[in-house]
Amino acid sequence: MTRQAGQKQKAEARIISSIPFFSTLEPGEIELVERLFRKQDYDKEQIVLYEEDTSNYMYLIYSGKVRVVKLNEDGKEQIITIHKKNDFFGEMSLLDGKTSPATIIAHEESVIGLLHKDDFEQHLMSNEGIRRKIIELLCGRLRDSWEMIRILSFNAENAQDRVISLLDRLGELYGVRDDRGIIIDVKMTHQQMASYASVTRETMSRVLRTLEKSGIISVLQNKAILLNHPFHQQRARH
Repeated sequence: MTRQAGQKQKAEARIISSIPFFSTLEPGEIELVERLFRKQDYDKEQIVLYEEDTSNYMYLIYSGKVRVVKLNEDGKEQIITIHKKNDFFGEMSLLDGKTSPATIIAHEESVIGLLHKDDFEQHLMSNEGIRRKIIELLCGRLRDSWEMIRILSFNAENAQDRVISLLDRLGELYGVRDDRGIIIDVKMTHQQMASYASVTRETMSRVLRTLEKSGIISVLQNKAILLNHPFHQQRARH
């Protein structure tokens, strides 16, 4: 094994061990789990998993980002969430196969590892430590779901408050702090943000322009959104 290959393997093992219900495994067990994940490169906008496949897999993001969406009859996306490097999802489907189906799409060039339900059951479910960690993880997922419901139901008549709630949540999940405020480190079109917050694209664009003119946010040269310090002052008032 070359030095570069060895470093890559160690980095991938660190990602595996960062997953809560794999964190108690011994190094040899981590290597087994790493071999069970089937890694593949995906181009931007390439489908990772179709709805009918998501109940059979857990996925781990080695690099890049993916978005989890529901598609309506017209093919329009309702974004459920976006996952970034080191994130994982689908562990509930490995337990009961009843996870609500969703389409997984590469939001940018990504390397994704897929763990099939059969491999999980055969090699990992006999581990008591993993079972305990799964319970803790599911509680955390439930709290995340409550937060998303809060965003979608918050002051439904006031689009600006809803958009501010969304930006606040994106800042929590993907924010990078600097002396100007918090940069949302995920690129989303206005349509994608609108589908996330359940408003129209026109409303999303209008509210973002209003927030930018008032100095609450800034749109940077790379189209990333900066949550300026006044953003947090306004958020606190809500």
